[in-house]
Amino acid sequence: MLMMNKLSYCDVMLSTELCGIKLENPLLLAAGILGSTAASMNRVLDSGATGVVTKSFSKHPNSGYKNPTIAEVESGIINAIGLSNPGVELFKEELSLVNRKNIRNTNDGNELHKIAIASIYGSTQDEFIFVSSKVESLVDMIELNISCPHAMAGYGSTIGQCPDNTFEVVNAVKNNVSVPILAKLTPNVKDIEEIALSAQKAGSDGITVINSLGPGMKIDINAGVPVLKNKFGGLSGPAIKPIAVKHVYDLYDVLDIPIVGVGGIKTYEDVVEFLYAGSVAVQIGTSIMYEGLEIFSRINRDLIEFMKKKDFKTIDEMVGYAH
Repeated sequence: MLMMNKLSYCDVMLSTELCGIKLENPLLLAAGILGSTAASMNRVLDSGATGVVTKSFSKHPNSGYKNPTIAEVESGIINAIGLSNPGVELFKEELSLVNRKNIRNTNDGNELHKIAIASIYGSTQDEFIFVSSKVESLVDMIELNISCPHAMAGYGSTIGQCPDNTFEVVNAVKNNVSVPILAKLTPNVKDIEEIALSAQKAGSDGITVINSLGPGMKIDINAGVPVLKNKFGGLSGPAIKPIAVKHVYDLYDVLDIPIVGVGGIKTYEDVVEFLYAGSVAVQIGTSIMYEGLEIFSRINRDLIEFMKKKDFKTIDEMVGYAH
């Protein structure tokens, strides 16, 4: 209640709606950062985020790649974690402890929500169905990671590069769960609109764009070898933001389902760009490594000041404004 009072005043409201769920504000934790344990995800929720997306997990445990798995580059990082995770059975225990909350909106009395979104992956339709069915009662939405550029061989990382494969996986999960699903798409395709429309046709309730760019590489010039143990990885951080904003802008014109923008967000100005392009919510990941968890409360405060200055009363007024 205290947080809601802080985030809504002078008739400015940060609440937004995603897949039929009213969110306290537009800021979510992106998959891959602080999403492995309930303790870390609860810290994110307490820091001002309206929701958390878990680290991607699968049916069976996956050890991922050996260190080093992260390399800092100009304006971002390259990472090749390899989708390491303990498997769905152990991850269920963490999900059961995430503090999903309902918050009474002091302005209109309606309920707003803090949510948990499970990011899942697999190599087959059956694996996606198995994992999503196991966790749907513990989360508010499921995000299908069909687009990781550094996944280990055989883990379905190329599903999102083919419209037919995207349709089959999204449709299979949609027909087997009752919670909303988001398809997370890769920018590493010739025509992302074709992929997004295929996901929408298959029943996806929303789209998340974009996953990390690449793969890319950094070489240690002293040792004369690639820095990452896997040699290459996905690029994230501020360097990819212009590409992410452009994809959100393009997809807003062709889709009938909501878009969640992700890629290089570190300030309220970045959030405004994504909202103007067409996102109803955004995810923040890499910047947490530099800014800390305070990034969520800071952006929320700054966003309110911007909205007051520009005479926006709601987030909805800003969505697609650049069109």
